[in-house]
Amino acid sequence: MLRVLFGEPPRKTEGKLLEAMQAMERYAELLNKQIEQGRDQDHKLRKYEIYTLGLIASLDELEESHYAASHYAALIKSATIEAMSPEERLNYKRYVYFDKNTFIRLFSLLDKLGTLMNEYLGLKTERVKPHFSYFTVLRNMLHRNLYPELNLPLQEMKEQNKPSMNRLRKRRNTEIHYMNSEMQDDLQQSHQAYSEQHQLENIALQVEDMKQMMDLVLDTLKLTFHHAYRQMRK
Repeated sequence: MLRVLFGEPPRKTEGKLLEAMQAMERYAELLNKQIEQGRDQDHKLRKYEIYTLGLIASLDELEESHYAASHYAALIKSATIEAMSPEERLNYKRYVYFDKNTFIRLFSLLDKLGTLMNEYLGLKTERVKPHFSYFTVLRNMLHRNLYPELNLPLQEMKEQNKPSMNRLRKRRNTEIHYMNSEMQDDLQQSHQAYSEQHQLENIALQVEDMKQMMDLVLDTLKLTFHHAYRQMRK
């Protein structure tokens, strides 16, 4: 979809992205088959199917945004906005736009996944916290020692990526609740030396954090939907 911005052909889905997509599609196909066989009297399977199809669409949009952000990040060479040419400044604005799009979509996708997990596993996380996140679902599973074959690998992946996740979550929270996330450094530098040029945020670190979190999302989706498929086959 967005690769047309760079004169490129549509994405060739492969690697971890393909594996995650295939896991979700296989689960959706199994749900659809059981619905057609009349096994959905309470309409729960249809709800799971809609959730899954929505996650497939969300992952597609997330990957496209991540690709665009990474592409524009590679075009930024200057250390300050003041040192940028008009073209580079435009590419920086494009990077900021798609970067925000990516990290907001990433946490949104995880929370949608948490909603589906809560439903198909019957976790009732809403009793713990009415407006829960994916991470609340994980904590609920851990504290109640539920589905360790799924929860323990998910917990391990979360811990392995904790530094990147925390930095990305902080940027997301800043963007949504406080100020434009790319301006945080501007505020800090203003306190230190108001008249000096403002250094850009650490774009290389942001790109690496997002890459790690994309891998986390793909691995999480693959593992969760393989588990969901096995649960449905029981």
